[in-house]
Amino acid sequence: MRGISKRFGAVQALSGVDLEIGEGEAVGLVGANGAGKSTLVKVIAGVSPPDGGVIEWKGRPVDLRTPLDAQKLGIVAVHQDLSLCDNLDTVGNLFLGREVRRFGRLDEVEMEKRCRALLNVLSVRIPSLRVPVASLSAAQRQGVAIARALLGEPELVVLDEPTAALGPQQAAVVLALVQRLRDQRLGVLLVSHEMEEVRAVTDRVAVLRVGRNTGFFDTKYTTQEQIDSAVTGNQAMAVTLQQSLLPHGLPEQDALDVATRYLPARAGVGGDWFDVIPLPGARVALVVGDIVGHGMHAAATMGRLRTAVHNFSMLDLPPDDLLAHLDDLVSRMDKDDAVPGAGTPAAGATCLYAIYDPVSRRCELARAGHLPPALVHPDGTVEYLDVPAGPPLGLGGLPFEAVEHELPEGSKLVLYTDGLVEDRSRDIDVGLDLLRTALAGADRDPEQTCDAVLDALLPAEPKDDVALLVARARALPEDRIARWSVPSEPSAVSAVRAAAERQLEQWGLDELAFTTELILSELITNAIRHAAGPITVRLLLDRSLICEVTDTSSTSPHLRYAATTDEGGRGLFLVAQLAEHWGTRYTTAGKIIWSEQRIPRKPGPADPDR
Repeated sequence: MRGISKRFGAVQALSGVDLEIGEGEAVGLVGANGAGKSTLVKVIAGVSPPDGGVIEWKGRPVDLRTPLDAQKLGIVAVHQDLSLCDNLDTVGNLFLGREVRRFGRLDEVEMEKRCRALLNVLSVRIPSLRVPVASLSAAQRQGVAIARALLGEPELVVLDEPTAALGPQQAAVVLALVQRLRDQRLGVLLVSHEMEEVRAVTDRVAVLRVGRNTGFFDTKYTTQEQIDSAVTGNQAMAVTLQQSLLPHGLPEQDALDVATRYLPARAGVGGDWFDVIPLPGARVALVVGDIVGHGMHAAATMGRLRTAVHNFSMLDLPPDDLLAHLDDLVSRMDKDDAVPGAGTPAAGATCLYAIYDPVSRRCELARAGHLPPALVHPDGTVEYLDVPAGPPLGLGGLPFEAVEHELPEGSKLVLYTDGLVEDRSRDIDVGLDLLRTALAGADRDPEQTCDAVLDALLPAEPKDDVALLVARARALPEDRIARWSVPSEPSAVSAVRAAAERQLEQWGLDELAFTTELILSELITNAIRHAAGPITVRLLLDRSLICEVTDTSSTSPHLRYAATTDEGGRGLFLVAQLAEHWGTRYTTAGKIIWSEQRIPRKPGPADPDR
């Protein structure tokens, strides 16, 4: 069915509804009261011809104007009222209007024989075929109605709310009957408001809401929450929430050329996300993650974890430490949400976190149960980086391990979620091979790479959301880097200040010479007084002027207000006033105290201040 529409007076019952049922396939049709389910059943059964749209049967268009038109094709419907004659017995109901005659007389023996054989095939147990059906149980009456429909040897059976008036045990009998119909290679459309029953016996579920399609779901890969969201309309809200929580545009940075894509699943939004986070020292963090489940809860959980990653990134933690903190957070979140109806737990979520340094061209990565990143070399060859998997977030027990890889300038780092490579029609290894093939080739920028990957791997109806991030590595030119080793004696400060002044003059940043000298004086003096071992100073010219002082001490200085009688304690306060940002970054050998200064804007020809 394609684009089926039906109006009753001023009420638009169906609007552009699609539905497809295959041979030997059981499809569930669900929706709230007034969603249009019964109207669609009547259209299929030929009771109410549609106002618009196309109905195809075995590949050719058909016109269903009467129930007889549907029956001739092999389509029968068992409506909710069953339409049984209570005063007749089972045999009389099955053969009403199609009696078997022999020599002009009713052949009661043959009809009873056929009736018993059909009921046995369907495993419908009737104590006596000759008692009025009014004396049968509700489940038995439903079985009789289905058996009557099957006498015409149909190929598609439509069951409209077959368990609505049944108890749990009787409903189980009818659901087993649905499974037997599917096993006999009949197509089955099961209309019901009982979600669990539909998911238990059908291959796919179609959802209607106010006469429109709101989702098609594969029951093997679908949660109850996902279907409920489509029924209630929360799916659109979840998509809106997910889009609002994802990055809106990419931050300004010069270390990487980045392109991203996010595509929600047709069946319902999940919790995939990505991020690009500038870090001190011209470095950039790349993040991609996947939350368990779908719907509003998954989208909200994604927002919480994305915020947490941003906060932990501001602490300048290495990737393995950041994932350890994120793992603890997910465990606490699940404990807080451990109440009925709280939604799918976040435990089992995956994440990959990477930090790229354009000065060294080194990339440090760690992953928590996530798929490995791919690296496209400048010559177009592709490899999957060897990054220890680590457990998914929230499971605990094992530490995360970070590794470093050198990224050649112009190479592309590719991060993605499992929705890109996993599909029920192919193994994940096949998906990874397809991704490798799609990524191979030089002379493509990140945007073109994203398009090529989605064209090659994205299915027509993705079952899971897809997040894709492609980052091409840049290197900070050597002429924008200055380094000096500083002896641990106060007299060395003046020599570094003079060298820094000369370097700023070469860069055309004479305006920053005075403030840079003050910042370096305070930071170097602080390192000489409170740290031991070698001291290194580095200036980086990126989007800002970055000053870094490295020492071997793990003790971090703290900003404080000095009293008027104090002889010291004003150094970091002065640095904080002169720099736009400052902070401390710990390394395996000590720490780095850094500051960033805004580069003065050069007046242009049309600048009125020129």
